Amino acid sequence: MTSRVATVAFQGIEAVAVDVQAQFLSGQVQFHIVGLPDKAVAESRERVRAALYAIGLGLPGKRLAINLSPADLPKEGSHFDLPIALAVLSALGVIPPDFLNRYVVLGELALDGSLMAVAGALPAAIAANGREMGLICPKASGAEAAWAGEDIDILAPDNLIQLINHVKGTQVLSAPKPALAPEAGVLPDLRDIKGQESGKRALEVAAAGGHHLLM
Repeated sequence: MTSRVATVAFQGIEAVAVDVQAQFLSGQVQFHIVGLPDKAVAESRERVRAALYAIGLGLPGKRLAINLSPADLPKEGSHFDLPIALAVLSALGVIPPDFLNRYVVLGELALDGSLMAVAGALPAAIAANGREMGLICPKASGAEAAWAGEDIDILAPDNLIQLINHVKGTQVLSAPKPALAPEAGVLPDLRDIKGQESGKRALEVAAAGGHHLLM
C-alpha cells in the first residue's frame, strides 16, 4: 500500500504542492528517495531513521521507496523530513491515512524525534488554507503559521510523540497564536575588537554597500 502526505516546495515565496509517497517493497533493505531531491532532502533518510528509532519504532527489513511528486520539480530544504516521516508512519499503520489527508506538512527532524523550525511556515499555511487543508509544522514555526488566519487548523507539536498521541486521542495540541519572532540578544560589536583596523574597515564597507565578503 502506498501512503501519501501533502507538503510544499518553495519557488521564491510561492508554495508549490508536493505529494510525498511512501511504499515498502520486497527486496534488499534500502531507503531510497526519488523526485529530484537536493542534498538536504537526501540526507533526511538518516534523520528520519534515527527519529523513528528514538521513539521506539524500527523500519522493517524491506526496501522503502519515497517518491516526491511531481518528479520534475526540484525539492530543496530540510522541511521534507516531517512529511517523509509521517508517510512512513502511515505505511507502518501508526497514523491513519484519513487523518493525514487533511493536512499539509512541513518540518525538520532532530535525531531524537523533536521538531525544529523551518523557513516558509506562513506561505505554506496560506497555501494549505487555499486548498481547504490544515497545517502540521514544528511548534517553533507555529506562531508564524498562525498569521495565515484564525480559521486554519494548525497543529504545532514539539516532537513526533506529541503528534502521534494527538492522533490517538491521548493528548490534545492547542492551536498556536500569532506572534512576532523574539528579538536577538546582545550581538558582538566591532568596537570591542582591538586593532585589526583594515579588517574592520573592510567589514564596514561591505556592510554599508550590501556586498558579499570573503575573509
